Amino acid sequence: MKKTEMEGKVKLKAGERIDDLQLSGLKIIQDPSRFCFGMDAVLLSGFVKAKEGANILDIGTGTGILPLLLSAKTKAAHITGLEIQEESAEMAERSLTLNSDILNGRLDIVRGDIKEAGKLFAPASFEVICCNPPYKKAGSGIINPHDAKAVARHEIYCTFDDIAKQANMLLKGGGKLFIVHRPERLPELCITLSKRRLEVKRMRFVYPFADREPEMVLIEAAKDGKSGMKAEKPLIIYESEGVYSAEIKRDYGF
Repeated sequence: MKKTEMEGKVKLKAGERIDDLQLSGLKIIQDPSRFCFGMDAVLLSGFVKAKEGANILDIGTGTGILPLLLSAKTKAAHITGLEIQEESAEMAERSLTLNSDILNGRLDIVRGDIKEAGKLFAPASFEVICCNPPYKKAGSGIINPHDAKAVARHEIYCTFDDIAKQANMLLKGGGKLFIVHRPERLPELCITLSKRRLEVKRMRFVYPFADREPEMVLIEAAKDGKSGMKAEKPLIIYESEGVYSAEIKRDYGF
């Protein structure tokens, strides 16, 4: 599709494209030169559990991939994406417009700083919060703070503690926080969550192959939850080189 073409009510900008999510007819606008969503977002969307009628907040939504996926995978009443980068938020808003006939007003995008989320939303107003946060600490490698890819990968605008602090403030009692992160930071993540009264209740490691080390970990934490955690069976992405596992094909559509 050329940049001047229209799809529905949406006009693409230079370098943008429209990708079919292969789920309930949903589509998303992406710009490969900025950032495209990865498998971690798709896996997190499958790990999230939300009751019918729940209000969900996606912290650091980027171009809105998690709200879009969760709109099809849950029966949430409303899903809000919070994003600080103007260009990403604007792209997410156009993706919502692109899917307006499917979404029926269930999704919206709020522009703002994660660290100020407690001022943007009423306390204890969400049953579920999800986040695909930057994996690397600021200062690890050369970082351009104006590069969307750098912002997605490095803790430039917020730390993990900022996310946990705001999640504690915005979740209702017993509400759930769902995140995807790197296993090497797991001890730090668990300590930080516990400090913010978010008890880890469920965890699943994601392996590229059965005989490799895990590359991702999916975590569910409950606000003021009791101690006790369920470790789910490993999720294997590939059964052999270039061949997705049966679970990945069955449950995630790859």
